[in-house]
Amino acid sequence: MQLTGSQIVIECLKEQGVDTVFGYPGGTILNIYDELYKHSDEIKHILTSHEQGASHAADGYARATGKVGVCLATSGPGATNLVTGIATAYMDSVPLVAITANVNLPLLGKDTFQEVDIAGVTMPITKHGYIVKDVTKLADTIRKAFKIAKSGRPGPVLVDITKDVTANKCEFVPMKPEPPVVKNSYTEQDIDVALELIKNSKKPFIYLGGGAIISGASREVKEFADKIQAPVCDTLMGKGAFDGKSELYTGMIGMHGTKTSNYGVSQCDLLIALGARFSDRVIGNPKKFAENAKILHIDIDAAEINKNIKTDASVIGDLKTVLKELNSKLEPQKHDEWLARIKELKAKYPLKYESDKLTCPYIIEELDRVTGGKAIISTDVGQHQMWAAQFYKYTEPRTFLSSGGLGTMGYGLGACIGAKVGMPDKICVNIAGDGCFRMNMNELATASRYNIPIIQIIINNHVLGMVRQWQTLFYDKRYSQTVLTDKVDFIKVSEGLGCEAIRVTKREEVGPAIEKAISLHKPVVIECIIEEDDKVFPMVPAGAPISDAFDAEDLNKQQ
Repeated sequence: MQLTGSQIVIECLKEQGVDTVFGYPGGTILNIYDELYKHSDEIKHILTSHEQGASHAADGYARATGKVGVCLATSGPGATNLVTGIATAYMDSVPLVAITANVNLPLLGKDTFQEVDIAGVTMPITKHGYIVKDVTKLADTIRKAFKIAKSGRPGPVLVDITKDVTANKCEFVPMKPEPPVVKNSYTEQDIDVALELIKNSKKPFIYLGGGAIISGASREVKEFADKIQAPVCDTLMGKGAFDGKSELYTGMIGMHGTKTSNYGVSQCDLLIALGARFSDRVIGNPKKFAENAKILHIDIDAAEINKNIKTDASVIGDLKTVLKELNSKLEPQKHDEWLARIKELKAKYPLKYESDKLTCPYIIEELDRVTGGKAIISTDVGQHQMWAAQFYKYTEPRTFLSSGGLGTMGYGLGACIGAKVGMPDKICVNIAGDGCFRMNMNELATASRYNIPIIQIIINNHVLGMVRQWQTLFYDKRYSQTVLTDKVDFIKVSEGLGCEAIRVTKREEVGPAIEKAISLHKPVVIECIIEEDDKVFPMVPAGAPISDAFDAEDLNKQQ
């Protein structure tokens, strides 16, 4: 059948099972939006307040559901406004397809109004990028984009379409979507070497990354940890892949990881990295990282092997598949003495905070209590992000959404909206500092427009908290441009954008505020006023060994 390019776009989205897209219209993409209008009963479109909000919403949708997120934007500034969201998805391996429209083919390369080479701009931050100049190639290109986005290590793909292609016609033949490609490059010898390392270990430690969530390997990870009797730490991206309430769980590793995880990894004789990339925020000083241990790295991306840390053995393949094979060949092991040592560390170095005032850790713990640990939590970036990672007990995968690799301020609200659209039966809460919230708070209008019942918690300390913490500890308290004591009233702003708003200043107000927000079934903002100099501990100075983790007590002893 003969279809226009715009009709082909919609038919291909339907083929791929897309039920929701996030975006913002403009001149060059009008033909596609006209077709969306005609198919609004099949594909829901969420109009965000800004294209960056659309990209973050598509990202949150993808992380929460495991499906490919889709965002749309027009040419020029519309397309460039997606860049931060695309880069965020790229760094955290999120499957995303960004569809943009460009000027007509004869006008390309002539500095035409709102013309940008968006495929060129995004080349370093996408798995692949296309510009479609021929309508006969459009369907195949969109199908390839979805396949690439979800195959292997997932990531974003850009499809830019010239406006004339969206109007031109060609023959369209419907096709069933191709399954994602999973390439397992490991050999039997790789498995045998891994098994030998595990069997000979007396003090194994499991270091869990986001790949465990992407591969759907939570059940296999639990069986593996139980079988080899090993403690488990996770990265920011790995939250929820392993039960945060398990006795084997030691908390997050790295710059703001627990002392138990950091000391345990420094003392183990075998570190087993599962779907993790040894980022700088995890390893600290690479020469001192797990220096007493052999390293076994299991990951789907061969480029990650030996990139940051030299390994003793590796298995390149889908984590779920690899763990199934290892679990079938492993005999149960006992490491009672090692686990007793880990238990001692957990007892000696628990996460602590001041209990006589309103603090973010207390707010997070109350949120955990009220939601039963079952909510989807998104965050922005900074102190509140670390506290959310430390004090909420994640027991299920795809329940913690945060910008780990890029560290994107303003990410969380859009992601929360996307998560709630994708998982409407889940309580979805975004936690943001006041500095982050300012960046994309206009997306509250998106939540109120569609009555998407998300909860936005603002941790308001009237400063850029994490930057101020560094200024306090390492810059002799020179607070350059980090104080936010201005006249912005977040309650009035939130109400003006169509949301309910609650201000919390006392500990006893936190639980009731969260309960009320859940009961209202509409977008609600809870502003919590905390002190400006609360700090996230433990902490490892940049470039130091993770065994150098310190907390407030350590600082007091030095004074």
